[in-house]
Amino acid sequence: MLLRDIDSFVRIPDWRLTTAEILYHLPDHPAVLQTFIWQKVDHAPDFPQLHRFLEFWRRDIEGPLHSVRVASAALTRPAEFRYANGEFRLH
Repeated sequence: MLLRDIDSFVRIPDWRLTTAEILYHLPDHPAVLQTFIWQKVDHAPDFPQLHRFLEFWRRDIEGPLHSVRVASAALTRPAEFRYANGEFRLH
């Protein structure tokens, strides 16, 4: 079995830590915006958990949405190393 065959056989789905900043209008004061931060592990790039939450918001919460800003970061990625060009001695 070649490496390219293994890659297609053992494919890890692109699960990411997803953060959404939700701006919404206050129900009693529509000119005032409030911020809500939502964070969950979600499958990129479709983000089904986020879409489910936004549908729940539109259906059950009185504050109308103004905007949603989404950021996501990979849960697994190659290790990052930095080498120092120095030596530190204590006493």
